[in-house]
Amino acid sequence: MITKLTINGEIYDYSGDPRSSLVNVLRETFHMTGSKAVCMEGFCGACNVLIDGEPAVPCLKAIGTLSGNEITTIEGMAKNGLNPVQKAFEEYDVVQCGMCFPGIIITITYLLSHNPNPTREEVKSAMIGNICRCTGYERIVDAVMSIGKD
Repeated sequence: MITKLTINGEIYDYSGDPRSSLVNVLRETFHMTGSKAVCMEGFCGACNVLIDGEPAVPCLKAIGTLSGNEITTIEGMAKNGLNPVQKAFEEYDVVQCGMCFPGIIITITYLLSHNPNPTREEVKSAMIGNICRCTGYERIVDAVMSIGKD
């Protein structure tokens, strides 16, 4: 059985085990290693992607169920250069070890696409599903709050 996938606007065919997790297929078959396979339980958010424009944890998604869905990975976020979230994170020097940041960037990009002027509390609430053990989150929130404000 071949699963047809649209990833970052390009069509891919996958003919492996349809029970394989999306994160493993992204990393091992298609060499898109931005999504980090950390907890593999849907808890940490490091592997977050967008599926049909909605945040999802690909460690819990069987590849065989995703035929026809539009998948956007962290690699797709920077197809035309860094997006505003990535630029703000770079400017505020918030990235430390880097394991959680692809998922956080996906989450925050989604938040800002639906709420371009969130409060600090709304940013913190949006990141509930993203675990970061290095930053303490405040610099992340500061960076997000700077977006669109000159």
